[in-house]
Amino acid sequence: MDPATITAVSALAGSAIGALSSVATSWLTQHRQNRMQRLEQEASRRERLFGEFIDQASRAYADGVVQERLDDPSKLVPMYTAISKLRLFAMPGTIGAAEAVLEHVVTTYETTSSALAARNSRVAAHDILRVFAEACRAELTSVR
Repeated sequence: MDPATITAVSALAGSAIGALSSVATSWLTQHRQNRMQRLEQEASRRERLFGEFIDQASRAYADGVVQERLDDPSKLVPMYTAISKLRLFAMPGTIGAAEAVLEHVVTTYETTSSALAARNSRVAAHDILRVFAEACRAELTSVR
C-alpha cells in the first residue's frame, strides 16, 4: 500500500473512532440522566403514597380513640384505599407495616372506652406509625 493511502485511511479511521466515542458518551450520559429522573419520580410517588397513608391512619386512629365503636365503616375506606395503592408500588416490608397499622386501628375501634382509659399512658407512649415510617425511610433510601 501506498503511504499516502495509509495516512488517509488512518485519518478517516481516527475521525470515525472519535465520532463513535462522542456518540457513545452522549448516549450513556442521556441514559443515566433518564434513569436518575425515573428513580426520582418513583421516590416522589412513594413519598406521596406514604404521606397519604400516614394522614389517613392518623385520622382513623384518633377517631378510634374517641369513639366507642366503629359506627361508620366507611371511615376506614381511605386507609384501605391507601394500602391498596401501596401494594402497587411499595416493598413487602412496607406493606406489612401498613397492614399492622390498619390492624391496630381496627383494634382501637373495638376497644371499649374503659379499657382505653386504663391504657392511656401506653397510648401516649406508643407510636403506631413508627415501624411503618421506618420501613418507608428504608425503602426510599434503597430507591434513591
